[in-house]
Amino acid sequence: MSMEELFGSLVFNDQVMRQRLPKDTYKALKKTIDEGRHLDPEIAGVVAHAMKEWAIDHGVTHYTHWFQPMTGITAEKHDAFITPVENGRVIESFSGNELVRGEPDASSFPSGGLRSTFEARGYTAWDPTSYAFIKDGVLCIPTAYCSYGGEALDAKTPLLRSMEALSRQAVRVLKLFGRDARRVLPTVGPEQEYFLVDEKLYRQRMDLIFTGRTLFGAKPPKGQELGDHYFGAIRPRVQAFMREVNDELWKLGVLAKTEHNEAAPAQHEMAPIYTVSNIAADHNQLTMEVMKKVAERHGLICLLAEKPFAGVNGSGKHNNWSMVTDTGYNLLDPGDSPYESAQFLLFLVAVIHAVDVYQDLLRVSVASAGNDHRLGGNEAPPAIISIFLGDELTQILQALEQGTAYVDHGHQLMTVGVHVLPRIPRDNTDRNRTSPFAFTGNKFEFRSLGAPASISDCNVVLNTAVAESLRLYADELEQAEDFHAALHDLIVREISAHKRIIFNGNGYSPTWVAEAEKRGLLNLPTAVDALPHLTDEKNVALFTRHRVFTETELRARCEIKLENYVKIIGIEAETALSMARREILPAVMRYTGELAGQASAVKRYAPELSAVAQERLLTRLTQDAAAISDRIEALEEAVRHLNTSQDALAQAVYQRDHVLTAMEGLRAAADDAETLVPRDMWPFPTYAELLFQV
Repeated sequence: MSMEELFGSLVFNDQVMRQRLPKDTYKALKKTIDEGRHLDPEIAGVVAHAMKEWAIDHGVTHYTHWFQPMTGITAEKHDAFITPVENGRVIESFSGNELVRGEPDASSFPSGGLRSTFEARGYTAWDPTSYAFIKDGVLCIPTAYCSYGGEALDAKTPLLRSMEALSRQAVRVLKLFGRDARRVLPTVGPEQEYFLVDEKLYRQRMDLIFTGRTLFGAKPPKGQELGDHYFGAIRPRVQAFMREVNDELWKLGVLAKTEHNEAAPAQHEMAPIYTVSNIAADHNQLTMEVMKKVAERHGLICLLAEKPFAGVNGSGKHNNWSMVTDTGYNLLDPGDSPYESAQFLLFLVAVIHAVDVYQDLLRVSVASAGNDHRLGGNEAPPAIISIFLGDELTQILQALEQGTAYVDHGHQLMTVGVHVLPRIPRDNTDRNRTSPFAFTGNKFEFRSLGAPASISDCNVVLNTAVAESLRLYADELEQAEDFHAALHDLIVREISAHKRIIFNGNGYSPTWVAEAEKRGLLNLPTAVDALPHLTDEKNVALFTRHRVFTETELRARCEIKLENYVKIIGIEAETALSMARREILPAVMRYTGELAGQASAVKRYAPELSAVAQERLLTRLTQDAAAISDRIEALEEAVRHLNTSQDALAQAVYQRDHVLTAMEGLRAAADDAETLVPRDMWPFPTYAELLFQV
């Protein structure tokens, strides 16, 4: 099968709909999709029949409303295409009502108090802007998911709301520039990092199985110091995995484009071509699922934890975000004409305004227990949110603010109204690996997401925050008597007000922390520091104003994220205790017993020989064994004193300050012992094996 035939072969896409739907139905559905209108029930029935027939032609017997609850993964409940008829027979059927709405049990999904456990009803609603597809022999219909009372219980519903909010305000601004856009769509290209380890080695490590990351592990002799893995030749076993991943993703219409080795040994990356935000979110969830399934078929395990191995790169997800009109014009492309330059500058400062005012929300959107281990080192950006623009674009903004001339390497200046603007350079900036939020030519790259995260959370924040900037601008400019003068003054004022968020330097530098504090930027190093800001007054006002979240929905999400943090640390602590008690300490004690026997035998049978080597090693191992034992008790004590009657925030603070600290102490002692105990006596695979045996 050729690439053209393979791509989208399992997707009920535009081409399939054009072929299988009556012309009038197709046009009506396209209008619904393109203009965001409600779907006519009669049209839904015709679409459902065509979708069912197409699926059956592919051997499908079941369908599911595929949704994204607040568990971080996707969910599905399969129903067969059968309806009973007389004489105990059945027929294959699929109605418009079944397509448009489902009713999965909501009682077992996280709701943050939105639902009582005895209240089971929840609803899924078809998202016609994201194509249905066939996965594992089941017709999957992308849907939003809400409670009986209408509250959002998923990642997709607020994302769709935020997209509408951004489109409304961006269209207002574009009309002021004479552009007749009907819609503005936020687009995303999420780069996905991941590790591959041998499945047999993985199965021998309880920490990888239960937590997705290593809770113990001494540094191997070689890590990523030489940079020889980054963009290096891809090993045949990994290449075979990547080839099958691409085939599976292409069938599902995912625009998988780039693949390469990442900086750490055993680490890799896949990058797709950008697409509309909600589709990109669906595709990224599919990508993670496909990677895990395909890896096992190759005797591998795909690790998506943010920091599976200490001392080397963690795995992130780079969210490349922009805004595109329904005619395909990128609003973050500087353009060539004076009007395009002015328009670009307005949308640019809108993003700068949004990131500065809502830096806390951007940090919240990537906050998790796992990401706390990753942010701030090994090519992951720091927890302090800032924007990288590059020297030339920064100098242009400074010249505008100061009212001074800017010479663009000999290019002629252009005029908008009575004001002079330079030609805006295209993608002439270097990259800054330490920046959380970097402009890269015609988009912004938000680099702070952890690898397993849904991209929906950060895009909800970006879309809504930028919508708010544009709302303020449209309100002001629509009332201006002299649009060009008002535009210039607004841009200059915004640069001056929000330039503190622009930082082109080294985000890892200790001086940046002090400089950021001086600028008034927030430093929220852990998820526990960040998450309570979700319900700050200004943030509640933002989301409710644009009808993205109600205050109740926000408080529920904060509760869910804090509870998740508490549970993750709890699972990690219990896993660490089990490994230390049942595997690590017994192995150390076995070896100390063997060494003691050797030293005793030397003294008994060859007193003229020295047993100093055995005694020195025995002393150090005995100290390690004592430290491991003491720190097991300390961790047990910390776990025991978690007060489950306290609220989720108090529990999360306790887990961070006491349980995590006790875990780190236990690990230090265990990792030292690992460097002394022979490999054949150590109870599970080491970093050297996990990172270099693929």
